[in-house]
Amino acid sequence: MDRRSFIKSAGLAGVGTAALAAPAIAQSAPEIKWRLTSGFPKSLDTIYGGAETISKAVSDITDGKFQIQVFPSGELIPTPQALDAVQNDTVEATHTCSYYYVGKDPTFAIGTAIPFGLNARQQNAWITEGGGQQLLDEFYGQYGVVSFVAGNTGTQMGGWWRKEIKSVADLSGVKFRIAGLGGRVMAKLGAAPQQIPGSDIYPALEKGTIDAAEWVGPYDDEKLGFAQVAKYYYYPGFWEGGPAIHLFVNKAKYEALPDSYKAALKAASALANDVMMAKYDVKNVTAIRSLVGSGVQLRRYPNDVLEAAYKATFELYDELAAENANWKKVYEPWKKYREEAYQWFRVAEYTFDSFGYTMQAKG
Repeated sequence: MDRRSFIKSAGLAGVGTAALAAPAIAQSAPEIKWRLTSGFPKSLDTIYGGAETISKAVSDITDGKFQIQVFPSGELIPTPQALDAVQNDTVEATHTCSYYYVGKDPTFAIGTAIPFGLNARQQNAWITEGGGQQLLDEFYGQYGVVSFVAGNTGTQMGGWWRKEIKSVADLSGVKFRIAGLGGRVMAKLGAAPQQIPGSDIYPALEKGTIDAAEWVGPYDDEKLGFAQVAKYYYYPGFWEGGPAIHLFVNKAKYEALPDSYKAALKAASALANDVMMAKYDVKNVTAIRSLVGSGVQLRRYPNDVLEAAYKATFELYDELAAENANWKKVYEPWKKYREEAYQWFRVAEYTFDSFGYTMQAKG
């Protein structure tokens, strides 16, 4: 073979190799389209935006091969039915709070937040590195879903009240919109908890259907207009010290994904987790000043309310552990982690934070 023929043949061989490689790569990266129903209205760019972060990141990572279309709460599925919709494969995924489903089993609350529980960092640590993910996977697996931590709001506010709360007695008979196990604790203190989706809170407060309501914190609460229908804004939301938002995915659909797409979901959820917390930490700073400047009365819950709630909380947890095997299995390791984390956080974190805040307040 002469030199010219050899080069030509080698060139064709190279082209052929490249041509053969492309279909192989394409076959390993199938085009997949999913639908995701959010647990939140589109108007809340922070918490609803978590699902959009996931959708964009998954698409970017997979070069557009894996597409997740996001729908706001109620457009396809009402929030209370979102978990069922994922389980039944009506949609492939939902981005929501697990504690919305305590009616199925109170254990659902632990994945997001339970009263006097963990702050955002501790909740994230327990789930991702402290054994929580394995416990939750086993529990959620009973419902045909897998989960990824995909957001956090930080410690929430204690809600909007039409009247001032000066003691536990002032809670008696109050119709209070509150999610998760916080409602059961408030019921022990005499309040009447109400389960109402976020988009319905304002009209319920405006019409007097409820007397008080909690949602998230200053930024979201200001956007939803609660200050127009309730004067007193309480803190802290002791029932949500560090509420995690989860991406729930149909288990069979997840297991059928290529490994690279599974990794994309995990990475995208982690990104959403970081971005959402950062957004709240920036946006709440401005929003709380705006609310107070507009005449909102900022109030701390009285000590007797917090102490009574703390006592009622751990009585409730003991009751649940005695009657619910799922709760007991997840709660007891969670409780052990909480005890140890609190010991550590009191040493450096709490000392640093409390001293700095005190000095800043002194000017």
